[in-house]
Amino acid sequence: MKRYHNLYKVGIDDINEVYKEARRNIRNKNKIYRFENYYSLNISKIKDVFDSGKYDVSKYNIFLIREPKYRIIMSQNIFDKVINHIVARKFLYVLDNVLIDSNIATRKNRGTSLGVKLFRRYLNKLDGEIYALKFDISKYFYNIDHEILISLLKNKIKDKRVIDILVKIINSTDGEYVNECICKLKMNELLKVKRSNLNDKEKLKRIDEIERIPIYEKGKGLPIGNMTSQILAIFYLNNLDHFIKEKLKAKYYIRYMDDGVILSNDKKYLKYCLKEINRFISCYKLVLNDKTKIINVSMEGLDFLGFRFYKGYTKIRCKNKKRFKRKMALYKKGKISDKFINGYNGYFKMGKIKRKWLKKIVY
Repeated sequence: MKRYHNLYKVGIDDINEVYKEARRNIRNKNKIYRFENYYSLNISKIKDVFDSGKYDVSKYNIFLIREPKYRIIMSQNIFDKVINHIVARKFLYVLDNVLIDSNIATRKNRGTSLGVKLFRRYLNKLDGEIYALKFDISKYFYNIDHEILISLLKNKIKDKRVIDILVKIINSTDGEYVNECICKLKMNELLKVKRSNLNDKEKLKRIDEIERIPIYEKGKGLPIGNMTSQILAIFYLNNLDHFIKEKLKAKYYIRYMDDGVILSNDKKYLKYCLKEINRFISCYKLVLNDKTKIINVSMEGLDFLGFRFYKGYTKIRCKNKKRFKRKMALYKKGKISDKFINGYNGYFKMGKIKRKWLKKIVY
């Protein structure tokens, strides 16, 4: 297996460029002000990190959001965010070379749009009764094993300084404060929901969602929200992708992060694949969740990548319709920006949703 070295070329221009790019997505203007008040010093310190390979990840700002379900977000200060983006852009690009074409999450020119096109193409190639094995890894980001991931990275990256920085980022979820903060957020939100005026059904739904939010086990899990976490997560199961394509001989397979789909006319073959995938991922200390099942696509269609696919046509998922209606109401009141419309225009275009369907959704 080819290993990459001499990756370590990070100059002041690289840091400035990454900062300008990251700055566009930072909403907290106070963060920007504090960083730019000592701009030259901060850029110099970031350069020192890459020159020395010595790095300690600062504490995350951890908070809870609900859109549409509750989830934890781990936000970084600008200093750490710039380092994270540089690591993703300058070092982790080498991992892309070993990924299969149908691994379609967070990759340049290989994102959700390609996944939708591939899925349609696969459906059109199959005749007769079409089945899908749809598998979902249980709490994937929380269960990625640090030791296994670092070993996989060392097989691809030779530079010790790169590995040292990656190890610090990967192990940053081991801090005791992380779980303490998550537990406190969960407790506060539970109290808020219980005291709210929501109906009993909605209360129970939200309470269940909150209680299901996991905490980190020591030596497991990636920080939620990091750019490096996205890349490391698609890489962690790369060997599974190759196993499915090369050993199980699956012709029609797509993976989007922790969700995978294999299409076939042979239901028995998919049952065999399910057994083998279960066995394979156990070596990576992962398990499939209860959403994993074999579906008759010809009769039921299949929910994947935000759409419901049938042979010959595509529908918007009911959950997405409801979300769009809620957002549209806020947009009409001027509470959210035009970015919302632009984002959904891309979504509808990707799904080739006809105008008559849009009118039904909006009105």
